[in-house]
Amino acid sequence: MEKQMTIHSHDLDLAATIHFPSCKRDRAIRQPSQYPLIIICHGFVGSRIGVNRLFVKAARELSDAGFAVLRFDYGGCGESTGDYGAGGLEALIEQTRHVIDYGLEIEGVDPEGVILLGHSLGGAVSILTAGVDPRVKTLVLWSAVAHPFHDIVRIVGKKAYEESVRSGAVDYLGYSLSTNFFASLSRYHPFQQAKHFTGDVLLIHGSHDEVIPVEYCFLYQKLFALRKVNSHCEKEIIHQADHTFSSIDSTDRLLRKTRDWLSHVHKGVRAVYDPLPIGHPKAPDVS
Repeated sequence: MEKQMTIHSHDLDLAATIHFPSCKRDRAIRQPSQYPLIIICHGFVGSRIGVNRLFVKAARELSDAGFAVLRFDYGGCGESTGDYGAGGLEALIEQTRHVIDYGLEIEGVDPEGVILLGHSLGGAVSILTAGVDPRVKTLVLWSAVAHPFHDIVRIVGKKAYEESVRSGAVDYLGYSLSTNFFASLSRYHPFQQAKHFTGDVLLIHGSHDEVIPVEYCFLYQKLFALRKVNSHCEKEIIHQADHTFSSIDSTDRLLRKTRDWLSHVHKGVRAVYDPLPIGHPKAPDVS
């Protein structure tokens, strides 16, 4: 069951899609207010669709496994209004929190089951959001950025960054990236914030990622392992996968690992769901 919607974040309209599992509303097994919610946070100048429809595939796979999944476009990306990066990295964190607000108002969502799934820069934003928002209980990080300023400057190129310093902004693939945007990236350090998150974490990275170093995955694992909490962190390196897991095999392995791990962490989720047709009277209300 899928539905398009708009989420308001100050003066922005964020385009979003909710995927809800069809289910038996058997109160003896699971209350209908206990669907874990996965929020997908896309990367730098990306969208809620993802490269090769990665986030569409992920949302459908995970909703079939018994999770509610909400994917959205950050301001200035995809179908959302606004200019990307206009408010800096702070704005991306705030938009993510507004999406959490919206998701928790949907009937059937478990307020204790909020999961952020972030890819690339969206992974860094997920960590930073989780560090300031205790509603986030679980993190899934795909090819996560670790040093926002250095990683994004490496992506856009040093010349483009220097142009933004000289002119106040630079045109990158049709996006106007301001000096203030780059300055905001330098103020945040996901590695340092990671130690403050107390929930479970899944790290996945492609061995052939040429955009974000696979070494970050190992460093994140060490940092999360140092936490003095009763939570665990698991790492998965997908052999020959690139930054966006763009082959059929790497996508399948990525989604299978994510689904199985989340189903284990949120035990009993898949066992209570049976398919129901869209529009069935017992399907959850997402209006």
